Amino acid sequence: MLIPKKLLELFGIKEENKNKELIAKKLIGSTEKDDGEIVDIINPYTKEPTTKYVKCSVEDAKEALEVAKKAFNETKKSPLHQRIAWIEDVAKKLEERKEEFAKYITLEVAKPISQSRVEVQRCIENLKICAAEGYNILGKTIPTDATKSGAKTTSFYKRMPAGVVVAITPFNFPLNLVAHKIAPALISGNSVVLKPTPEAPYTAYAFAKLFIDSPYAIKDALSVVYGDADVGSTLVKSLIPRVISFTGSVAVGKIITQNAGIKKVTLELGGNAATFVESTADLDWAAKRCAIGAFANSGQVCISLQRIYVDEKIYEEFAEKLGEEASKLKVGNPFEEDTFMGPLINEEAAIRAENWIKSAIKEGARIIAGGKREGNILEPTILADVTDDMKIVCEEVFAPIVSLVKVKSYDEAVEKMNNSPYGLQYSMFSNRIDLMQRAIDDFEAGGVIINDIPTLRFDIQPYGGVKLSGIGREGPKYAIEEMTEIKTIIIR
Repeated sequence: MLIPKKLLELFGIKEENKNKELIAKKLIGSTEKDDGEIVDIINPYTKEPTTKYVKCSVEDAKEALEVAKKAFNETKKSPLHQRIAWIEDVAKKLEERKEEFAKYITLEVAKPISQSRVEVQRCIENLKICAAEGYNILGKTIPTDATKSGAKTTSFYKRMPAGVVVAITPFNFPLNLVAHKIAPALISGNSVVLKPTPEAPYTAYAFAKLFIDSPYAIKDALSVVYGDADVGSTLVKSLIPRVISFTGSVAVGKIITQNAGIKKVTLELGGNAATFVESTADLDWAAKRCAIGAFANSGQVCISLQRIYVDEKIYEEFAEKLGEEASKLKVGNPFEEDTFMGPLINEEAAIRAENWIKSAIKEGARIIAGGKREGNILEPTILADVTDDMKIVCEEVFAPIVSLVKVKSYDEAVEKMNNSPYGLQYSMFSNRIDLMQRAIDDFEAGGVIINDIPTLRFDIQPYGGVKLSGIGREGPKYAIEEMTEIKTIIIR
C-alpha cells in the first residue's frame, strides 16, 4: 500500500516520498516482526488508506508478556541515571521530528493538523516532566523508636518498580496518552507491554521505536502488540503483569476489573464534563472557551464539555454568544492549517451522535447551532432547553454536541452537575469568590476548574476521576506512584 496521491496533495508530502510505506510492525521486546495479517488504516476524512499494521495474535501477546517478564530482571536493576537519560533522549528525538509525528496523527485519526502539533508538543513536555520526576522517586524514614517495641531500630521505605506494566491506550490522543503510560513505567524500572488503539498503530509504533532505538534503552523493556479484544483480554488476564493501566470506555473498564485478578489497576474512563455559568461571569470569555471545550477534537475527549448549566438571568444572552462562537469554527479538512474541527473517528460514531440529537429534539430540545451530519462530520451542535431526563445529558456523548440547561441558582446547578455516574472534571465561570470556594468542595469530580472549561488539563497535574470515571491518577509523578511498590526496611 502506497500513500495515495490525494493525501500527498493534501499533506504536502514530496513526490519523491510517495512510495514510502508506513507499516507498524510487531515489537516483541526490541525485536521487530512482520508475520501476520496486514490491516489497512483508513483516514476518517478522505476514506483513503494511509498506514497499516501487522495484526497480532493471542500467541504474540503471550510472547510479549514472557519477554517483558524476563526483561524486568534487567529493568529493575538498571541505574536511575540511565533511565532519566533514556526519557530525556526520547524527548529530544521527538522534538527533532515533531512535524513528522504530527502528520502521523492526522494521517491516522484525522485530528486537525494544528491540534496534532499541540499534542506532539504536549508529549515532549510530558516526557521532560517525567524525566525530572525521576529525581523524586523518594523514600522516607519512619520513627519506629517512637514506640517502646521499636526502640533501637531504624526504619525507612523505598519505592520499587512493580513489575510488568500492561498499557492500553485510545485513539483520541494516540501519542500523548501513550507517553502518559510508558514513560512513567519505564523510568520507574518496570518493563512494558503496550497495546495501542487499532485506529492509530503507526503513531504508537514510531514513538515506541524512539525508546527502543535510544542508546540508553534497556533491551526488551518495551513491547508493542496490536489487535482486538482477544489480545487485550490475554494481556489483562495473564498472571505476569503487576499493573494494568487503561484509558478508554467504562464498558471495557468494567471488563478489565472483572478479569484482571489481583493486580494494580489504573482506569481513566469516561466523563460527562459540566460547567456552571453564573450570572456575574464574563459571558464573552465563557462563550469563547465553552465553544473550544465542547468542539475541540470533535468532542472526542474524556473531558469534553457536554453539559452547560446557565443561570436563568443570563441564559438567552449566553446561548446567543455561544452560538456566535460556534459559527466561527472552521469544520472540514483536517489537513488544512486553519481547520478547527474534523471528522469523528468513523461514520458509526457520527450516526450514533446524530440519532442522539434527533432524540433530544423529539423530547423538546431545540437546536441553536449545527445538527447536520455529512459522512463522518457532524457540525458543532448546541442544544438548548435540555432537561435532566434526556439521554444526551445523562450519557457520555463523545461527539461535538453540547447541551444548555437553565437553572435558578448555584445550588441547583451543583445538584444537577453531581447527579451523574461520572466525575472526571467540572468547572464554573463566576466572579463571586464565595461561590468559587464552595465549588471546590461541592463539585464531585477529580478536577475542578474555576473560570475556564473542564476540558483544561496540564500534564504535570494529577489527573483522574471519581465514581465511574475511573481509579487512580495519571500525570508523571502520580503515575510513578501507581506503578511502584513500597518496600519497608527495618534495621535493629
